[in-house]
Amino acid sequence: MGVREHKEHAAKNVRLGIITLSTTRTLADDKGGQWISEQARQEGHEVVFHQVIPDKTDIISGTVLDVIREHAPHALLLTGGTGISPKDVTVEAVKPLFEKELTAFGVLFAQMSFEEIGSAAILSRATAGVVRKTVLFCMPGSLRACQLACTKLIFPELGHLSKHIHDG
Repeated sequence: MGVREHKEHAAKNVRLGIITLSTTRTLADDKGGQWISEQARQEGHEVVFHQVIPDKTDIISGTVLDVIREHAPHALLLTGGTGISPKDVTVEAVKPLFEKELTAFGVLFAQMSFEEIGSAAILSRATAGVVRKTVLFCMPGSLRACQLACTKLIFPELGHLSKHIHDG
């Protein structure tokens, strides 16, 4: 079965969780997370979790596992903490949890970012993988980065990814 056929048989609606990593933002001023939530709902998806948590490795990994266990999202989108400053620990917190890594996500996101912002794209460590039948995406925290990742890569493949993870 080709990609077109897979997408035709893919889920149209999925359950999503959103986690924003920040020590300064709240849900009220989380522009990227709010945009993801609104866009997901417009596309017919169900947002089962949305929270802002601090950039701390143990809190990130613990929250990811708790959300997966308690809410069973098909996808979990993390925004923030993917840069290179000492406080950016999202990748370090989640990569050990990956059962499979979606290596093309980071590469494609970097290429598209380069086309928009030039060489500063090398500062991003966007990544994705599968944790306990949930596909997890880590993207930069800016609104533009969230919009780019979600509209060009994540949302178009959510149903397709979910079908592969859940149906084998």
